[in-house]
Amino acid sequence: MTTRAVIMGVGHYLPERVVPNVEFEKTLDTTNEWIVSRSGIERRHFAAEGQTTSDLATRAARAALESAGMTGADLDAIILATSTADFTFPSAATMVQNNLGMKTGFAFDVQAVCAGFVYALANANALIVSGQARRVLVIGAETFSRIMDWTDRSTCVLFGDGAGAVVLEAQEGDGSSDDRGILSTDLHSDGRYRDLLYVDGGVSTQTTGRLRMEGREVFRHAVEKLAETAHAALDKVGLTAQDVDWVVPHQANIRIIQSTAKKLGVPMSHVVVTVQDHGNTSAASIPLALSVGVQNGQIKRGDLIVTEAIGGGLAWGSVVLRW
Repeated sequence: MTTRAVIMGVGHYLPERVVPNVEFEKTLDTTNEWIVSRSGIERRHFAAEGQTTSDLATRAARAALESAGMTGADLDAIILATSTADFTFPSAATMVQNNLGMKTGFAFDVQAVCAGFVYALANANALIVSGQARRVLVIGAETFSRIMDWTDRSTCVLFGDGAGAVVLEAQEGDGSSDDRGILSTDLHSDGRYRDLLYVDGGVSTQTTGRLRMEGREVFRHAVEKLAETAHAALDKVGLTAQDVDWVVPHQANIRIIQSTAKKLGVPMSHVVVTVQDHGNTSAASIPLALSVGVQNGQIKRGDLIVTEAIGGGLAWGSVVLRW
């Protein structure tokens, strides 16, 4: 028998404010057509004044727990993937822990930018497989609207705010790729590429900073590295792209999603796409897409899913799981 980390529940939350592309036409030299043609994004959500990342994370967490038929008291751990935590410390995860009434166990943040949820899933899987936790809540949550340069049309139109979450539980499988749960993970980073995507501020500089990106270079690295990591994760369990029911990618840009799917050998009819409605929500994008995919009746029990993401660092990785 093999211990697997099985997804028991999923949920998401989006702030009430919806920002269509035309809103940017008032302040930037851009148009709805220009944004859609280059990114596929039509609208995104922005957090309200005073609404924090932990607020969004808590709402998504409660939805996931309800889906799983659990409460905060049933959890052993919370891992929150974010680059936009409420404070330098404590972690946003501990704030969610308190909001859920979870008085035992432990909670911590993971920061790998857009790859954060993949990294968090890998960490949760390791905790469960090693026996350190039985039930782990994994959240991706971001308020990227707080770190945008609103004069830079190449970046500020791409990002949005939101949160998604899954509840993982230890279950026994037979050790084959037919098991439900996380089957393999594959993580990478390379700090040589820091200047391709970063925020030009932080605690040591005593500034918040704004997001900076070399779009063309990020695109080139994304397509190559995402396809490679997805193939590597599938190889680890003796599977191929033909076995995949759904690719649930980081929702950064429709052209990256399409190019990666082509390179991976998976038709777009087997890719969950939400970028048009949410924009790039960084670490929140994969759990958001998982939740929407379930909500829309696309993802069903037993489906084989590949998730992959790349973000600042550069950091990238993938997870293969059976729903």
